[in-house]
Order: sequence, then structure tokens, then C-alpha cells
Amino acid sequence: MTFRFFLQPIMAFLMALRDGIKDAKTGRTPYFWTIAHSDTAGRRAAWREGFSAVARILVLGVIMDVIYQYKMYSQGRQEFPFYPSEALVIVLLLAFVPYLLLRGPVARVAKWWLGRKQKTN
Repeated sequence: MTFRFFLQPIMAFLMALRDGIKDAKTGRTPYFWTIAHSDTAGRRAAWREGFSAVARILVLGVIMDVIYQYKMYSQGRQEFPFYPSEALVIVLLLAFVPYLLLRGPVARVAKWWLGRKQKTN
């Protein structure tokens, strides 16, 4: 089950790539900057947008963690001990944090790339 340590960050990177390119095309401010320096309403909207962008990844991560916990903790037991706090922490660290950290740099690179492409045309 160690593939989840690769799969979730890769999926988060793909979502950050998609949203970062969209941010660059529309000229929006970098995502993390919006979260850090916005007013309360803008910050809340940015968090909501980020969570909705990675919602599938978060659900997939929870499912993968449930499978992992089942395989690791239910050996020789009748009941299945599930640790939701562990699942939540793992999913947030492996899916949302990479998305949060990568969306801004992807947007900057895409903005540079699009600007360079327009200058050559």
C-alpha cells in the first residue's frame, strides 16, 4: 500500500497543474497568496475552491487509507478498528498540502510560458 504515498501527491500535482494553468490564463493572483493575504470572504472562497478541486483525490485517499488500515490492523481480529483521525491527517498531508504548495508555482511557470509564447507569435 505504499503506492498511495506516490499516487495521491501525483494526483494533487495534476489538479494543481490544471488549476494553475487556468489561473495563468485568467490572470488571477497566485492561490497561496490569495489565501494568505485576502480578506475573510476571499480566503473562505479560495479554501472552498481548493477543497472542491481536490475532493475526488481526498475521497480516493480516504478509501485507500481505509483499505490500508484494514490490512494492517485487522489481522486476527473479529472487529475492524478504524482510525478516522489518522485517515484525515494522511489524506490532508498527501493530497491537499501538495496541491496548496504546487498550484502557485505552476501558475507562475504557466504565465511565463504563455507570455513567452505570445512574444514569439
